[in-house]
Amino acid sequence: MARLVVGSHPAEGDFARLRAEFELPESFSADVLAEAERVAMDPPEPAAGREDATGLPLVTIDPPGAKDLDQAMVIESRGEGYRLHYAIADVGAFVAPDGPLDREARRRGQTLYLPDGNVPLHPPVLSEGAASLLPGEVRCAVLWTIDIDSGGEPVATRVRRALVRSTEQFDYDGVQTAIEQGNPHPSIAALPALGRLRRELAVHRGALELQLPEQTVGGDAGDGWVLGMRPRHDVEAWNAEMSLLTGMVAARMMIDAEVGVLRTLPDADDDSVLWLRRSAQALGIDWPERISVAELLAGLDPALPESMALYTCSTRLLRGAGYTAFEGGLPPSTTHAGLGAPYAHVTAPIRRLVDRFATEVCLAVSADKPVPDWVRAALPELPVLMSASDTLAARVERGCIGQVEAWMLAERIGGTFEAVVLRAEEARAEILVEDPPVMAKCAGANLPEGERITVRLTAVDVEKRKVSFERA
Repeated sequence: MARLVVGSHPAEGDFARLRAEFELPESFSADVLAEAERVAMDPPEPAAGREDATGLPLVTIDPPGAKDLDQAMVIESRGEGYRLHYAIADVGAFVAPDGPLDREARRRGQTLYLPDGNVPLHPPVLSEGAASLLPGEVRCAVLWTIDIDSGGEPVATRVRRALVRSTEQFDYDGVQTAIEQGNPHPSIAALPALGRLRRELAVHRGALELQLPEQTVGGDAGDGWVLGMRPRHDVEAWNAEMSLLTGMVAARMMIDAEVGVLRTLPDADDDSVLWLRRSAQALGIDWPERISVAELLAGLDPALPESMALYTCSTRLLRGAGYTAFEGGLPPSTTHAGLGAPYAHVTAPIRRLVDRFATEVCLAVSADKPVPDWVRAALPELPVLMSASDTLAARVERGCIGQVEAWMLAERIGGTFEAVVLRAEEARAEILVEDPPVMAKCAGANLPEGERITVRLTAVDVEKRKVSFERA
């Protein structure tokens, strides 16, 4: 990792200007906070009548220090198959329809993550307190129980409101280490086997996994910001598969009932796939005709520069994701091409608005009851609200990383760096500088995709958060 020391310019060490530029809220209004405090003590959805599932040894797996815990799980091996108990924070137990909390959540759309603090979807008294599946605390949850056969396919599902109690809070590094040492927690001992099985099915479905490292910002304004590239653990992929499985089951429930809201992505057109084949050929990657895009990407070594280049090129196939609401019939498309299946967001209601409404649809369908009127009324506006918040979240994330990149490189103009060419155009390319880990544009003709080159830093605009390179 590379570290930025702010030094004699402490005013440049926070993200206040970026927050102002994007008009991010600094706090919640008094009426929203008052409702949150009240329902944290006395939820409108009573605990009485819920299934008591506090005996399940649920555990959470999240980034270190996370407090807004949406998900807890336990996986049981059953004969030749598995049973996944997946508890999701029941935000619907706290948020009354059309109240101050609900209206503010619709305005925000999702939690935004910045290096110097989050902009939460819900007040922390809920998101990090009463609604969060913190270890040792009895919490309201929506409990999914999914039986899975030996081939990794779901064969039976139950979803209902329950009381749960997480027993442990883990992070990815700790779980990965425990598994590698042969000492996983019993509640997730079956996670590697089930996770691998689901990953194999994903490839067969045509799901596209782009194993690009994640660019991250850590540290603080006082000691300096840390910019790094974090490789993805196997545990993260396996954990994600449990969430994806639940979302796919939820989507199928909504499709069968002809009411709900899906996360959708159209299939890539033939020209895009042909263009990707040409890119693979130019990178020296063998792509037999019988091999699908998903199979090719799954077989690449993510440590190789040519693999990173092809992953970057493959993002072209994932353009156009959105949300599709429907009722009384099915929309023209119900699938997410990047996953190779229908899919719905239901597993992160603390951090994402649409999950609360999709969950209420599934609870009603599972109980053979009508979907509540307030949910039906909200469905048409959810795609617009979520698309707007997704766009803002992407701009904020890129803005934060770009700001740290500019701070870090401001005094290194004229210096040379080693970089990998990810994607080339006529007179410029997208590059990944290796140290410090920076993604940027580089000027130059005929830059070789998937190869390492030396580049020179030509300009840094701290206010616009832009850095420019040219081939040295």
